[in-house]
Amino acid sequence: MAWTTNLSRPIIEALYTEALVLADEVRAVFSAGTRGPQIGEDAFVRLALSTEGLKTTTRMMHVLAWLLNQRALFQGELSENQVRLHGALPPDRGADEKQLALLEPETRELIADTERLHQRIARLDEAWRQHFAMTSPVRAFQDRIGREFGRVRDIG
Repeated sequence: MAWTTNLSRPIIEALYTEALVLADEVRAVFSAGTRGPQIGEDAFVRLALSTEGLKTTTRMMHVLAWLLNQRALFQGELSENQVRLHGALPPDRGADEKQLALLEPETRELIADTERLHQRIARLDEAWRQHFAMTSPVRAFQDRIGREFGRVRDIG
């Protein structure tokens, strides 16, 4: 994966489009929670759909809000300072493995897709907040080797 040194309008627009499509899929899957229980429907499955649906929907709303803030920044509607102060992506609350086990494979994959998108946006948010002051992969690897050699030397 190529490293970026800043956020650009095309990056944000592509992520925004991806997030909208994913949010629509989430809405379609979890809108079943708004209906009454069907005959023979397991209460534990319904509970898992409700709780994981709420977490997944919230995750997507956080991602979309972050992307909308970035779009507003590019359009001059918000200042960089406003976005830095109030536009952080909230941490994710991952899915519960026991609840996931009750859901259909397609639903589990959709939830995983939203978690991966949130992780990607979280990495971008962190890099943006640090002004993309990341070390090169080579420098990071050299630093890691140095730490490991120091740790081994301290043990011995």
